[in-house]
Amino acid sequence: MITLEEVKAIGINAPMEHQSVIAKLLTRLGRMYYDLKTISLEPLPETMLDETKTSPVPDVMLCDHVHDTVPVIIEVTRTRTVQADMKKIISLITAEEYGIVEGFVYDYKKNEWHKYKKDTGEVTTHPSFCDTLNLDLATLV
Repeated sequence: MITLEEVKAIGINAPMEHQSVIAKLLTRLGRMYYDLKTISLEPLPETMLDETKTSPVPDVMLCDHVHDTVPVIIEVTRTRTVQADMKKIISLITAEEYGIVEGFVYDYKKNEWHKYKKDTGEVTTHPSFCDTLNLDLATLV
């Protein structure tokens, strides 16, 4: 049986506005990956980080199939839960289990980006810029 804590960790809360932002990110990143081939990471929605066991599910993850890693994850949230999602991202990056280098939290209510980077910590200058993709994620929503 799954616990409430496990449900919270995998993220079942999905209001329309939240899903709309995820759809925009996936559509635009997907076009760059599948059609234009301008990025080398495949964007996937709500996918387990570790397919071999129950694991966290970020809203969007960018997969490197060559190295079998997930270097970038994105959480979409509203203002009241930004801190909880930042904690989740920091925990996943510092776990080193998944190969995550950059984690983003997008607050769709305030249109604000937050970023945490491995070996750097919280990034406050231009927090929507994804170094791994050389792309400003704010241009996609």
